[in-house]
Amino acid sequence: MDARLIGRAAYAPTVQAMQEFTRTRTAHTPDQLWICEHPATFTQGLAGKSDHLLHTGDIPVVATNRGGQVTYHGPGQVVAYPLLDLQRLGYFVKEYVYRLEEAAIRTLDHFGVTGHRVAGAPGIYVRLDDPRSHARLEQRPQLRAPGSAAPEPDFTGLGKIAALGIKVSRHCSYHGLALNVDMDLEPYSRINPCGYAGLPTVDLSTIGIQTTWDEVAHVLGHQLIARLAP
Repeated sequence: MDARLIGRAAYAPTVQAMQEFTRTRTAHTPDQLWICEHPATFTQGLAGKSDHLLHTGDIPVVATNRGGQVTYHGPGQVVAYPLLDLQRLGYFVKEYVYRLEEAAIRTLDHFGVTGHRVAGAPGIYVRLDDPRSHARLEQRPQLRAPGSAAPEPDFTGLGKIAALGIKVSRHCSYHGLALNVDMDLEPYSRINPCGYAGLPTVDLSTIGIQTTWDEVAHVLGHQLIARLAP
């Protein structure tokens, strides 16, 4: 996998570049991993509803073709875009999402933070009262009886630290994962993050981890390359 540290890049041109790369790639095109940081931008996914945009103010809203609802990108957030041929790698979308989340969990663990999955809600969460706690969440994903309804996500005591939004076209992935490092979190109060009203959003700095964008980008990139291998 060819990893590229792009740095600060406007959102819309980056999406256009991912779309063009995916449209023109062949069965022999090497996979790539783009790691970047976006200026302040709200992005609205394919499932997005306008009532989740509360008062966006001076921050632009960009409609995009990833899955999911509205989220925020801004300085101090590491954004990773794996451009993968999933068919060639040999796994399906559900496992791809699991591997993305696992890379975020392992990255947080590098900094002494325990990331958690929540049943029914993609992304990674931390305990607000004790971000280092390894205790298993009651609301973690668990096996369900065949045909049973998906659980309603329960975010009690949790803050979201990493968001996922992906697109797969012709078995090839783009869009990806955003991990909050040291941000101005105020814009999250202007939306219902990922479609959930009042969902707390945190970054590493607000839970007491002092690090840099570059260090997190390096660790996350290493973890993604390891976890996304065939």
